Amino acid sequence: MSPGDEHDGYGGSGQTRTRLPEGNTGDVHGGTRRPARSSRSLLAGLGVVALLVAAIAFANRGGTPAGTSPSPDTPGKAATAPTGTRPVTDTDGTVPTGYAHDEQGAQSAAANYAVALGSTDMYQKGPREALIRSVYAPEVADARVTDLDKGYGDKTLLGRIGLQENGTAPQGLTFVARTIPVGTKAEKYTPERATVSVWHSYLFGLAGDESKNPVSEAWYTKTYELRWTQGDWKVVDVRQKDGPVPVGRDQRASAAQEMADAVEQFGGFTYAR
Repeated sequence: MSPGDEHDGYGGSGQTRTRLPEGNTGDVHGGTRRPARSSRSLLAGLGVVALLVAAIAFANRGGTPAGTSPSPDTPGKAATAPTGTRPVTDTDGTVPTGYAHDEQGAQSAAANYAVALGSTDMYQKGPREALIRSVYAPEVADARVTDLDKGYGDKTLLGRIGLQENGTAPQGLTFVARTIPVGTKAEKYTPERATVSVWHSYLFGLAGDESKNPVSEAWYTKTYELRWTQGDWKVVDVRQKDGPVPVGRDQRASAAQEMADAVEQFGGFTYAR
């Protein structure tokens, strides 16, 4: 099962806007590296229900006037400019909640849920259940808790990753599981139901000198089926496929300690359309 999982709309433009949350520091990576085939196979093989599922992050008006949309084949000039609309109004633990009841809100929810469901919390029983109950619709949450407990809590899986039985990294190592959305697309939308695809990269592995599973990168597209329930967008189902995968650049891989320091020093985002 893939680590991560099952674990934003702005006038239908199909482009992502981000806003840095107060107090957080974001990082911008340069080029990407093509992940080793063995690492990609591991990620795909870990496939815990369309990527075992979490929380990400993001204002100046511009681009398309309200009520209009650019051609679906031609992004607007300000395709990635912030909309000025606040993405969320609250949090449930570490997961942003309180999304707008519109297409933009559905896309924001999908991006942030992708981050949450792809985080290290999914590998620890208590945090995992709290996260699942926060992002999934009430009618499916119990079943998802059971299914994902079997996946993420599997001792063989944890051993292959290099984690301890409680889902934490051995002493001296840093566990990295981070989803970085690149864009979102509303496949279908009604006020009660939405289908949103999230294209993202995924960092996964153990950083440290003794790591036998160094941090690598992979690319996926996850499609979230969302339902408006109890005043918010919630997940009812998730599907995942590989790619699109960009060509890797010729860059030197960072040392293990440099990677561990980066993960701990650079915070995540709250994502918004």
